[in-house]
Amino acid sequence: MGKIIAISNQKGGVGKTTTAINLSACLAQKDFKVLAIDTDPQGNLTSGLGIDKSSLEASIYDIFAGETKAEDAIIKTPDIKKLDLIPSSVDLYAMDLELGNVKDKEFILRDELKDIKDKYDYIIIDCPPALSTLTVNALVAADSIVVPIQCEYYALEGLTQLIKTVKLVQDRLNQNLTIEGILFTMYDTRTKLAQDVIDEVEEHIGERIFYARIPRNVRLAEAPSFGQPICIYDPESTGARAYRRLATEIVKGE
Repeated sequence: MGKIIAISNQKGGVGKTTTAINLSACLAQKDFKVLAIDTDPQGNLTSGLGIDKSSLEASIYDIFAGETKAEDAIIKTPDIKKLDLIPSSVDLYAMDLELGNVKDKEFILRDELKDIKDKYDYIIIDCPPALSTLTVNALVAADSIVVPIQCEYYALEGLTQLIKTVKLVQDRLNQNLTIEGILFTMYDTRTKLAQDVIDEVEEHIGERIFYARIPRNVRLAEAPSFGQPICIYDPESTGARAYRRLATEIVKGE
């Protein structure tokens, strides 16, 4: 039975999609069978794994709209044998309105994944940077959540808000949801600010913090424009090494 991990933060620009792409790829390179799911209307996870969004026959939108089953929306990624994908679609932008009065709309993704969960070791869900119906669906379907946060001022404020959201989901929709860990991104060892933010989070947040730190790295920023995870684009870069370490922590934390 696969483990479902949501990558989520209500704040944008924190490396959420970068983490979803590269954690999925690094787990697959460790010989695990992995499914990545793109629930963000921007579709950056989809393009970042080398998929042309204009050529899709089915997407996560069709699953939410009840037009296809999850297993029929799965496609292979071009660079990593054991990594599959359920791609995104711009049609997702209207999903909140379309699902407005649908009964039990928060459970659509969870119910769809039941039939395919045992085919994968890990299912990684990339969430939109907002508390939308799509994000709630991901949190309801997930066993745990990885929270990327940028090493900057106000990081603790955004993190506190997200943890409140997680607890609300636990209380009302998914009592088994846990926080897998807090992941620091855009980490710069040369600045005192980065360490100050880490110290503040460690002091105030009683959650697991990953030892892996995702650095500011040019190669890591370049990789999505080539449609490749960093472990393919530049496997010896500091970004690739950091995400391999994160994948190892995820596996060892089982």
